[in-house]
Amino acid sequence: MVRRRTLATAFTAGLVFALAACGGGSSSSDSSSSSGGNASGKIGVILPDTTSSPRWESADRPQLEAAFKAAGVESDIQNAGGDAQKMQTIAQQMITGGVTVLAIVNLDSASGAAIQQQAKKQGVATIDYDRLTLGGSADYYVSYDNNQVGQLQGDGLQKCLGATQANIAYLNGSPDDNNATLFSSGAHAVLDKVSTYKKVAEQAVPKWDPVQAQTIFEQLYTQAAGNIQGVYAANDTLANAAIQTLKRNNQKVPVTGQDAAVQGLQNILSGDQCMTVWKPADGEAKALSETAIALLKGETPKTTGTVKDTEANRDVKSILLDPISVTKDNLADVISKGAQKASDVCTGDYAAMCTQAGIK
Repeated sequence: MVRRRTLATAFTAGLVFALAACGGGSSSSDSSSSSGGNASGKIGVILPDTTSSPRWESADRPQLEAAFKAAGVESDIQNAGGDAQKMQTIAQQMITGGVTVLAIVNLDSASGAAIQQQAKKQGVATIDYDRLTLGGSADYYVSYDNNQVGQLQGDGLQKCLGATQANIAYLNGSPDDNNATLFSSGAHAVLDKVSTYKKVAEQAVPKWDPVQAQTIFEQLYTQAAGNIQGVYAANDTLANAAIQTLKRNNQKVPVTGQDAAVQGLQNILSGDQCMTVWKPADGEAKALSETAIALLKGETPKTTGTVKDTEANRDVKSILLDPISVTKDNLADVISKGAQKASDVCTGDYAAMCTQAGIK
């Protein structure tokens, strides 16, 4: 905790210096903007990367752009590309460029908290999107119920495994992502109660990096001498990394996932993945856009409750949505409702599998 506070302090100092040097900054040409309406000011959104999940660019960005355009408010949506320094620079430019509401998906709590602290000094309202910034100062938090996500993953793996004896390996998300902690906690709350299950290996994947995930899972697999009957993987990207190792060892076991990514849905079709969790981007983006627009108009956003920031010891006003478990049984239904385009999922060898699963 001391190290995190030190990092945050150093980061804030750098941010203040850069803001002084970038007084003439403006919003990026990567923004989506539409003036007019009853709201004045500008909304900034910083997405985290393009590697931890494809959802940020394929789902969240277009949904947010459409929502802000429909509301007639000016917006600037950018992606930090997994680089905390780049996120700092983007935040600087947005604040000096006139953003009055700033939403971020933090890359880590220390850098996220520093950005929020500086925004607060400049009178900019802040929103944590998808990930809670521990020790931060966000006015609101918009996300899915992430503990429930983990519980759905645990329930899904339990249904796929049944009551048999099973060794389980846990491939968790990034250790500096509070969501990853909640996912794992929710899954353990379900799976640890099953007396026939045994945890044989567990490790987090820094920055949700798929390359590191593959290396880490290979090590876990070796550590367990290949005696693994189930894999808890925090999202579809990590799930696919584990599946590649299992395939190389001619083994197929139940694997969980999250995000209902194209690859994840294809892995469910082929039987390589037993389930995923769908967090509809339109629902989360709608909640974020409504919250941001309300703040822009000087109104009080509607919330569903609060979430505890254990590091700042405060309750953050929150809008939490319910995630959806996806298995082969309801795959056709979630695709028809927009989880992914059937044309993207049902390619090549998966076309026949889609037909068999009733996907049109």
